[in-house]
Amino acid sequence: MPETGRLELVDEPVPDMAEDEVLVRVTHCGVCASELDIFTGKARHVKFPRYPGHEVSGVVERRGRAVKNVRRDDPVAVWVTARGFADYVVAKGEHCFSARSVPLELALGEPIACAVNAVELAAPALGDDVVIIGAGFMGLLIEQLVALRGPNELFVADTRPDALEWAGRFGATRVVNVLEESLPDLVKKVTKKRGADVAFEVTGQQKPLAMLGRVTRMSGTVAIAGYHQGPPRRIPLGAWNWLAFRIANAHFRDVPTIMRGMRGGMQLLVSGRLKLDGLVTHTFPLEDVEKAFRTALDKPEGFVKGTVHVS
Repeated sequence: MPETGRLELVDEPVPDMAEDEVLVRVTHCGVCASELDIFTGKARHVKFPRYPGHEVSGVVERRGRAVKNVRRDDPVAVWVTARGFADYVVAKGEHCFSARSVPLELALGEPIACAVNAVELAAPALGDDVVIIGAGFMGLLIEQLVALRGPNELFVADTRPDALEWAGRFGATRVVNVLEESLPDLVKKVTKKRGADVAFEVTGQQKPLAMLGRVTRMSGTVAIAGYHQGPPRRIPLGAWNWLAFRIANAHFRDVPTIMRGMRGGMQLLVSGRLKLDGLVTHTFPLEDVEKAFRTALDKPEGFVKGTVHVS
């Protein structure tokens, strides 16, 4: 990424690896919503050139002598922080997780880890009423994970009928098109004016963030899982304060937490408890990586998740 709004491919040597690292031949790399803000220039703290790509899956090509958890030719999900749109990446052996028989285009361990950690932090309990605002890729992952915890009512809200159709397949008891129906009114009606025990915002947008407190009960949890960049956001902090909300900032930067989420998420994926089948709706060859980013921005009808197929 040489500058805002442009992506170009460059030739570089295969990276060197240390004794505790593996060389992975990349097969797929997902386009993350957090990178779209960098691409469009909303994330103003970023310096260029930038090497995007951190949702990597692939096959182990070589491993260092100290690596014991994976072997040559193993299919893996990989945690890296950059340079994932490439033929090869190098990563610590402990940052690679077996994909077993899961198709590698679905072995997107990094976003799964984000969803796992968000749900664990928000901690919906058995029988809780839960709201999820945003039925994009991350929202659908969070929905499936919440469903595994046995909620009472599980509301999923969005503006797109196709997204809500997916939400209906993954355990939502109520799907709400907020362009046609008031989510706060419905939640109040169904919960007898109490509100949800836990509410997730998974859009990264101002309006859904502001709506979060209107659907949550007093002393409930508001979980901010959307990725917010660009202009400062506003929340009615006085009301949130008075209502004694627990605010869960569902973003993580410490590596042990990310690894714990990725390990648990990949176990759920390979066991079949978490399903990504059909959610990767758009795949692009490496030479069309810029088109992949623009498609993720435009979100055409039917779009859920885009990946780049490298090899």
